[in-house]
Parts: sequence; C-alpha cells; structure tokens
Amino acid sequence: MDVIRLLGIRDSALSVDEVLSAVGDHAAGGTTIFIGTVRDQDHGKPVTRLSYSAHPSAEKELHRVAEKVTADFPVTALAAVHRVGDLELGDIAVVVAVACPHRGEAFAASRRLIDDLKSEVPIWKNQHFVDGSVEWVGACE
Repeated sequence: MDVIRLLGIRDSALSVDEVLSAVGDHAAGGTTIFIGTVRDQDHGKPVTRLSYSAHPSAEKELHRVAEKVTADFPVTALAAVHRVGDLELGDIAVVVAVACPHRGEAFAASRRLIDDLKSEVPIWKNQHFVDGSVEWVGACE
C-alpha cells in the first residue's frame, strides 16, 4: 500500500477524523496531526474572514511535496488536505498528518510537510480585515 494515503484541495469543510483515519498504521509508533485554522488577526490587524484560491497545478504540487517528505523520512502513512473558497474565523484551512515508527520522526516529517506545503504549493490567501482592507498572501513565497 502506498504511504501517501490522502491528498486533496477541497472547497468543502475538512474532516480531522478523515485525515487521522487515513494515516492509521500498526507499524507507526508516532502519529502527528496539524490543524491550521482561520485566526482573528494577522500581524496585529483584526481579520474578519479569508478566502483561499489554488492554481490548477496545486494538487500535483502537493503530491510532489508529499513524495519528498516520504523520501526523506521513514513515513508509514501521510495525509494532507487544504481548503479553498471562503472561510470564516475558526474554520479549518488545512490538515496534515504523518505516521512514522517513532515520535521524533513523525514530528519532523509533519513539520516538513506543512512548511513545504505552505511554501511550495500554489495556494493563495485573500485576507479581509475589520477596517475593510484586503491582502493577498501567496504560498510559494
């Protein structure tokens, strides 16, 4: 079975249970999960909502990032999903999970997965602030 169990860019609510279930593996002694949510401020400026957009190549790039992580760490299972569309405060924007034989490996692989996803997968965030201003924040920075 492929260790990359679930990848996706979705325009509907994300399920933490789905992602966690996807990485269940008896060979894993450590499983990490990261949940990114919409917060109420950015750089001290109050945020009201945001919207994510993805380039058509985003899923392909997400797969490439996942493959790099599985090549560099002893991953037994990996999953990552990112939301696009309009999100409100508290909504889940991204969920990644990694299972490895040991906790240290799971933490390191999970950190690499979320960091590389944010820096290499073409997904952009449009933040809306209380003062009416908006700001585009790009992945691949």
